[in-house]
Amino acid sequence: MSTTRQHPPGGLGREPDGTGPAPAAPADAQWRTLSLREATGIVPMARDFARQALHDWGWLPASGADRRAAAEDVLLVVSELVTNACLHADGPEELRIAFSAKALRVEVVDGGAGQPAPRTPHRAGRPGGHGMFIVQRLCLDWGVSRTPDQPGKTVWAELPVPS
Repeated sequence: MSTTRQHPPGGLGREPDGTGPAPAAPADAQWRTLSLREATGIVPMARDFARQALHDWGWLPASGADRRAAAEDVLLVVSELVTNACLHADGPEELRIAFSAKALRVEVVDGGAGQPAPRTPHRAGRPGGHGMFIVQRLCLDWGVSRTPDQPGKTVWAELPVPS
């Protein structure tokens, strides 16, 4: 799992060697975008937005336990990424979710300069600091994209499409 791969926003897919540009978004990718600037109740709003997208894309209502778990994983990753932006980056600016035949991608744009990373070593018994560890465990891949000479970043995560 990567913590710093430089996927451009909107590039679905993983880089096998961790270098070079990410593949372009598939033509069939469906995108949803939510502005979070100056919003209140950001985390529940982001979860509701993601839940509605999952419903529109047929992930919900789930037809079985595996599909239900996949949808819950997406909602948890959305919560963790948005919460991290709230706690460590002066709040998120935008949430983007894309769905294609290969993966579901979550992107959170913020103005922060920090670099998210799972706490090492991970200490399961201690409160706090589990967000990026959870993202790392649930996702196919995740990373951070930055635009040179511009503040902020996009933290992205990709989850598998349930079968």
